Amino acid sequence: MKNFVPIQKQSKKARKKFYSQMRNTWNGLNPATKVENSKKKYNRKRDKKCAEFLANKQMDSAFLCLCHILTRGKLS
Repeated sequence: MKNFVPIQKQSKKARKKFYSQMRNTWNGLNPATKVENSKKKYNRKRDKKCAEFLANKQMDSAFLCLCHILTRGKLS
């Protein structure tokens, strides 16, 4: 029968082996909890994204109008 040796007194290699046996996998699940940011808080990044989206949306609509006017004039 082997004598019991506390983990703190074991060699580094033995401790590593012991802890690796104790460790389990999460099967693809991320154990870190994530907190969703409040929509009421001021967020500069969100405001910039919204402004860029609106600018792109306006550019797209202006481009579509221009294309429609140009093609309508040629087809008529």
